[in-house]
Amino acid sequence: MTQASLDTRLDGVVGARTAKPLERAFEMRTVSDLLHHFPRRYSRRGELTPLRGLPIGEQITVVAQVLDVRERRMQRRNGSLLEARITDGTGTLTLTFFNQQWRSRELVAGRRGIFAGKVSEYRGNLQLQHPEYELFENRDEAPGAEQLDEAAAKAWAETPVPIYPATAQLPSWTIQRAVELALDALGPVPDPLPAEIREAEGVMPYGRALELIHRPQHDADWRGAQQSLRFREAFELQLALLDRRRRAGLEASTPRPLAAGTAAATPLCRFDAALPFDLTGDQRLAGETIARELAQPHPMHRLLQGEVGSGKTLVALRAMLQVAASGGQSALLAPTEVLAAQHFRSITDVLGPDLTAELNPVLLTGRMPAAERKRALLSLASGSCRIAVGTHALISDNVTFYDLGFIVVDEQHRFGVEQREALRRKGASPHVLAMTATPIPRTVALTAFGDLEVTTIRELPPGRQGIETFTVPELEMPNRAARVWARTAEDLASGRQVYVVCPAISAGEVDPELDVEETAEGARPLANVEDTVAELRRRPEYAGVQIEGLDGGMASDEKDRIMRGFAEGRIGILVATTVIEVGVNVPNASIMIVRDADRFGISQLHQLRGRVGRGEHPGLCLLMTAAEQGSVARERIEAVAATSDGFALAEVDLELRREGDILGTAQSGGRSTLKLLRVAEHGELISHARDVAAALLERDPKLHTAPQLAELIAREHEAGLLDNLAKS
Repeated sequence: MTQASLDTRLDGVVGARTAKPLERAFEMRTVSDLLHHFPRRYSRRGELTPLRGLPIGEQITVVAQVLDVRERRMQRRNGSLLEARITDGTGTLTLTFFNQQWRSRELVAGRRGIFAGKVSEYRGNLQLQHPEYELFENRDEAPGAEQLDEAAAKAWAETPVPIYPATAQLPSWTIQRAVELALDALGPVPDPLPAEIREAEGVMPYGRALELIHRPQHDADWRGAQQSLRFREAFELQLALLDRRRRAGLEASTPRPLAAGTAAATPLCRFDAALPFDLTGDQRLAGETIARELAQPHPMHRLLQGEVGSGKTLVALRAMLQVAASGGQSALLAPTEVLAAQHFRSITDVLGPDLTAELNPVLLTGRMPAAERKRALLSLASGSCRIAVGTHALISDNVTFYDLGFIVVDEQHRFGVEQREALRRKGASPHVLAMTATPIPRTVALTAFGDLEVTTIRELPPGRQGIETFTVPELEMPNRAARVWARTAEDLASGRQVYVVCPAISAGEVDPELDVEETAEGARPLANVEDTVAELRRRPEYAGVQIEGLDGGMASDEKDRIMRGFAEGRIGILVATTVIEVGVNVPNASIMIVRDADRFGISQLHQLRGRVGRGEHPGLCLLMTAAEQGSVARERIEAVAATSDGFALAEVDLELRREGDILGTAQSGGRSTLKLLRVAEHGELISHARDVAAALLERDPKLHTAPQLAELIAREHEAGLLDNLAKS
């Protein structure tokens, strides 16, 4: 057989019958894809997997021993039922097979193997119906005691058995067989990592690491291979991100310096002079940093992160005015129509009539009337508009800018790199400022946004009244839940306004922007906007109060009508989905009620409560939940109630959430961008790998001394593997 390389197509090595299901389940197409599908864990033939606490409804793979087998006739249908109990020595799991008596000849008491299937419950007992299994004696052809000495038998029993991420159609042992075929066919593996880095970091050769992670003889084999491959993953990721930053810095861009001449004549100076308040220290420092970078002949690529309400948009607007002084245009990209419209109103309000007339800001969304859209497009193409605010509509092919010099991407985790790049291509290497109100732990920033410089605003503007947050456990404390609505009536009577946020739009439609997917087994239907509006309108204590619902699927003019009504104080209670999560600013709103708060992520809850306490009245956030005490969902809620520090919450979020959720790469049954690297656990490794990568690029920016590494990085850029990380 011809030796295979990592780039060899999988069907030429394992056969089409195996390759096709691997591609369907895991997007595997090459030998490299298969060999980078690493074992989830390792078991031993002589060691059993704990069977207690197995998750009902999930696909599991366990190593266990057959305890006993019995066959009985079924009472309500023809045929027989074969039941085999397997055990780990403490707990048991029942395997059930219909009309398959022949399995009793295989499933003999005392035999061990790997068993895979979906866990279900029947009469209080856990079971697997028609599971797949592979008995060790069948698979490994283990010799009998007369052919093995004690030492050899012990070694056979203790050799690690890899357990792979699998599906019902592709059990772990099928994947293992495919891996072994690929390893047997694989020729010498070129190592892209320079020898001096391998030696300095104690990293084993690439081919050796792939062999040992899949076919270890001892635990030390797979542990060493994991460590080596994890460093490679961190190093290659950081090298690619730093290389992207280096190449972006080499692009030519139009400098947009602070305008010289009479201070009063520049839009920025006129704007600053009219501000009724002073900038915070953090806002001033961030503005100075951005102003310097806008003046450079290469494009700025910066991430501005800060607490909810810290004034990031003001910093971005001041930068837009700096660009406008040179005749350049700025575009603010927002993830939703509600947020785009809110930004547009805020910008025109704070600019005042004179600057608004001079800069002619326009709003561009996908659902605006054709006549308005046409006027906006003409203003952008002619250059009469200096500031554009919009949604994904800004990226459309028919949108042309006269001189796009500056892009602001708000809540940038809602957009991928490819969308940011599509907008950048509408200008001549414009400067880019990404913004997020979701504080990002350093390791996540290095992993997901490592191609951006980071500026942080922690300081809140003076005069903010603060927000108190309380958990409201509806089942444990029904009186407290009833008090929520009484307190709401009190604030409404005092002339203030209230948000009520629900995880669903209607009884059959969940908010697509929810961070959290899981819900308790058998839980009651989720609170939804439609039913909540109807319920609150029926309450006598809200008689005379205007109550409206808002969700992202509404027509643009309807959303705008409702938001204007709430902003102007005509609407007392706004019942909404997460469409009001960011950017919405109504200073008179004093209470934020979140129903079924366990269905929201930590960052979402922190963002939502930031909608209140923005004026002269203190804010109150009430997180209603039926989640049980001690559950992860309840931990999330209580973490938010315990602190208003978004940076502390970001660290808690990192500990509680799955890796794929953090980086936006989780795909059910699909391929994850990160294989062995876990940002929640490997922060020091990521930081160290970045230092090593930076040192290599400093002495060899174009990687002339490491051509294989240069090719690997180029392929990662081309394949868009980094783009997935930037969607987090």
